[in-house]
Amino acid sequence: MMHIHLLVRTLALTGLTAASLAAGAAQIVVGQVAPLSGLEGTQARAYSTGIQLALNKANKAGGVNGHTFSLVRKDDGGRQADNMAATKALLSESRPLVLAGYFGDRVVGDLVASKLLETENIALVGYRVNEIRSETPLVYSVRASLRDEINKITEHLVTVGVNRLGLFYPDGAGAATLVAAVEEVMKARGAKLTVKATYVLGTNKVANSAVDTFINAAPQAIIVVASGAAAGAFIEKYRLDGGAAQLFAHSGADIEQISQRLGEDQLKGLAITQVTPNPYKISGRLSKEFSDIAASTPNLEVPVSYAMMEGYIAGAVIVEAARRMGPKISREGFVSALDTVDVDLGGYKVGFKPGMRSGSRFVELTIVTATGRIRQ
Repeated sequence: MMHIHLLVRTLALTGLTAASLAAGAAQIVVGQVAPLSGLEGTQARAYSTGIQLALNKANKAGGVNGHTFSLVRKDDGGRQADNMAATKALLSESRPLVLAGYFGDRVVGDLVASKLLETENIALVGYRVNEIRSETPLVYSVRASLRDEINKITEHLVTVGVNRLGLFYPDGAGAATLVAAVEEVMKARGAKLTVKATYVLGTNKVANSAVDTFINAAPQAIIVVASGAAAGAFIEKYRLDGGAAQLFAHSGADIEQISQRLGEDQLKGLAITQVTPNPYKISGRLSKEFSDIAASTPNLEVPVSYAMMEGYIAGAVIVEAARRMGPKISREGFVSALDTVDVDLGGYKVGFKPGMRSGSRFVELTIVTATGRIRQ
């Protein structure tokens, strides 16, 4: 009889413990406001799909510290003013622990300038811009910097004897900083910026005069720092007008988007830097894990892409920081945990510490075939 009473008591205590754990469990909300429609809609949706895949993986394994994850997103339509309003609404309605997957120089610049991140004590993990950004509290990048990409391109070109270079870039507030950084990198590598031209930031409007500037100056190669839409428009105009320089685009020039616009003659020989492992090729644990999860997920919103891989990395970093945060959920605790992240995701390392929020230096140069495929 005593054994029966002991068993009942043990089961009761176990039940109370389970109930207590269940009561303490919560859903960690990740918030994203991005151009889910508009010129960069495909890339933004791919990025958020990647985040969701990483959160799904964590949830399927039981979450972390008893907590599960959800992604709440809003569409800013690529409109700068709409992003801030939508971000404030998201923070009020869904109380996310962290923000992720923001797009655009002006959007990220406005977010930082508004001091909203500091007021809310919330981190932004993962974003895409076409400018050189300085270290900013609460803003964490899971990819290599644009300076790293420019350095990789310049290093390659100088190695093969190409040193007279052009630069096509957006005309935003960060333009002067970008040009200065490019000139600094080129000087260190023994190259020279001989010609430059801009396009209207946030659009795909490429003036004929910009194309004429490059054709008249005849640089050996042109570095294209632009969104996928703007890069595609420039390459098309430049090639149709007879431009013959080698073209090297940074990772913001999404190959999936460009290949839908350009023909074989225009794509041939294009090179693009990439800041994540190839999502189409299994080259390590991360790429296999991503490939398996994407393949087993029905009805993906958009096709697999580099942007989706980057979103997956951002999601994996968020999960890792949440794990390090422990069972008590707070934005302050999450930020503190982010500053301790130093993880190898399987061939791709991400690490932060106080004062260092650029988490990766991974850059590789890829060549685009005439059919729009990536060749390492």
